[in-house]
Amino acid sequence: MPIVALLVERPQRFSELKRALGDITQKSLTAALRDLERDGMVTRTVTPTIPPRVDYELTPMGRSMLEPAREMARWAFEHRDDIDEARARFATKSETAL
Repeated sequence: MPIVALLVERPQRFSELKRALGDITQKSLTAALRDLERDGMVTRTVTPTIPPRVDYELTPMGRSMLEPAREMARWAFEHRDDIDEARARFATKSETAL
């Protein structure tokens, strides 16, 4: 989702995405972009310059997931206290199992 969020406003180059995402490895970003491209969410455009320019852009299908993603984010925000409590219970249960 962070990659999709970055591509909402405009196409971006690999280096722009990597810089904006911070702690992601080149290998992980490449794999994520390939998955998004394979699934039809992102297009990859190579411009034959020296060095080649590669841009990534959301497809119409990729854009169509924005509203459901916003709804999921809204749900998570509304339930953040419940999620925190569940995580604390899980951590306590895991500690006592050791």
